[in-house]
Amino acid sequence: MIVGDQEGVTIRPARPGDEAAIHQLVVELATYENAADEVEATPTDLAAALFAEHAQCFCLVADSDRAQDGRLRGFALWYVTYSTWTGRHGIWLEDLYVREAHRGFGVGRALLAELAAECERRGYRRLEWWVLDWNSPALRFYESLGATPMSEWTVQRLDSSPLSRLAAEAAGSGQR
Repeated sequence: MIVGDQEGVTIRPARPGDEAAIHQLVVELATYENAADEVEATPTDLAAALFAEHAQCFCLVADSDRAQDGRLRGFALWYVTYSTWTGRHGIWLEDLYVREAHRGFGVGRALLAELAAECERRGYRRLEWWVLDWNSPALRFYESLGATPMSEWTVQRLDSSPLSRLAAEAAGSGQR
């Protein structure tokens, strides 16, 4: 898919060799979200996840043949989910990021349109993601697409020590 911005951006699947550029975008996204110090993933980790024989996550990138700097303009990293209510798979968008200089030209919309098309091709029923409640530009953008906020739901997470403590309960019971 070609995006109508000033640089002729093309949306394509990530390929081996893109991992360092994707990693840089992840770091930029984390910086924007005031969480740069939380990024643990390396380009090697991304390559292992995205390009494994049986990859469990996938990535689209916004690339430009005319870019002077050779940098990707944005990315969308996603994986497959399943809904017991619909009885169908869906796509969970883990990260969507477009470099600031390239926002407002349709790059983010094109990345999401390609993910929506992937849902349609696969017969999936949902495309879902999180957005920080303070990110007004993103919230307005998603609303313009017709996205529905899930206001009755809250995000829950186990990590670090609480995750290890709970895992120990399974290990102690002899179940795996």
